[in-house]
Amino acid sequence: MSIDATPANAHPSLHTRSANAAKRKRKDRMMTGLLIFCVTLVLIPIALILYQVVQRGIGAMSWEFLSKVQPFAQRREGGGYLNGLFGTLYLLVIAVTVAVPLGIATATFIVEYKDSKLSPVIRFFTDVMSGVPSIFIGLYIYALLVQGRIGFSIGFSTLAGGLALSLLMLPIVARASEEVLRLVPDDLRNAAFGLGARRWQVVTKTVLPAASSGLITGSMLAVGRAAGETAPLLLTALGAFVVTPALVNAPQSALPLLIYNEARGPFDAAHARAWAGALELMLLVLILTIVARAVNRNHDMEQ
Repeated sequence: MSIDATPANAHPSLHTRSANAAKRKRKDRMMTGLLIFCVTLVLIPIALILYQVVQRGIGAMSWEFLSKVQPFAQRREGGGYLNGLFGTLYLLVIAVTVAVPLGIATATFIVEYKDSKLSPVIRFFTDVMSGVPSIFIGLYIYALLVQGRIGFSIGFSTLAGGLALSLLMLPIVARASEEVLRLVPDDLRNAAFGLGARRWQVVTKTVLPAASSGLITGSMLAVGRAAGETAPLLLTALGAFVVTPALVNAPQSALPLLIYNEARGPFDAAHARAWAGALELMLLVLILTIVARAVNRNHDMEQ
């Protein structure tokens, strides 16, 4: 009997797997190359858009553009979008104040109270809201608050525009937050329950802090979507040539409204301001995202 005999149930030598290993390696390289190719295809149009916006908008971007309001006549040179920048920030403050707490609360209920009969109903209506065209939301707020179908009217105003944007943001925040909360390990929840914490304490002191980074990211995606919306603002904020601090009964301006109105005109001066406004809007969303990430990073370091 040979002492080198291999038992029948022993694992085969790695040498016998070399052919399969080489085949798997080729497949891995092929799929990696395919993924890189797909990512490149996605990045090409994004890069072209960024290039066009920066190239055409940087020429009109100046301190005058940032500090002055839009000229009443589109053919006039100069002027800026201070009224649009102020209005966009004002509208976003209202939208974020309403949509982010409600969206995170909705996601928390769906994930943490999944045994409730209301959970699938809430998820269904969240999905429905995600597919509603933005113009319909504008029409809804227009009929409800601008025209006053509920007994009183606030007219074309900042509040009406902010509420319209909050309805656009709500399903995005809710669905993104839901996916993030599902990623929190159940071991963290069980450990908190094992220490005697109540359910609301587990949610507020364990689950939400653990998912804070993803919650902020999902909220910023919604902010980016709302910041560039035009259709609902046409029916709610309407637009203004001046800086408008009033909350109700006074039309409000916004960068998307100014870009839309001046880009469709025939005048070169208006087109230049529209490109600069697009660049300003893009930079605004970028700055808000960086600030949100910095705040979240500081929060994580403090914990």
